[in-house]
Amino acid sequence: MTRICKNCGFQNQDDYDYCAKCGTPLVEGLKPKQVFVYRQEDIKINKTAILITYIITIFLSWGGIMLNLFFKYAAISAFTFFGFFLPFYLIQSPVGKIKKHGIIQLIISLIGISLSFYIYTH
Repeated sequence: MTRICKNCGFQNQDDYDYCAKCGTPLVEGLKPKQVFVYRQEDIKINKTAILITYIITIFLSWGGIMLNLFFKYAAISAFTFFGFFLPFYLIQSPVGKIKKHGIIQLIISLIGISLSFYIYTH
């Protein structure tokens, strides 16, 4: 069963005492708490952290190319698959700007890994 907020009409889980959307008490007798509601537009993105994620993604996904060029048929070049982890993590973000960076990093990873395995097989 769900609890419907009298203020905004949002359907909350049965064990919630306050509305997950607006913070209104769902149980009579509870005093309202001070609730901060953040919209996606209000969230500031740390540009340094985004830059670091690009560097890590490029290092992991394109590193296999370097290993294949220096050590022909190096089995260690399979570590390029770790280049997918960070972009997939960013894509799951509810913030649109972070999700966009995740998609860009995923494309960078796909190109790097594809080139790495092309060099590995030829």
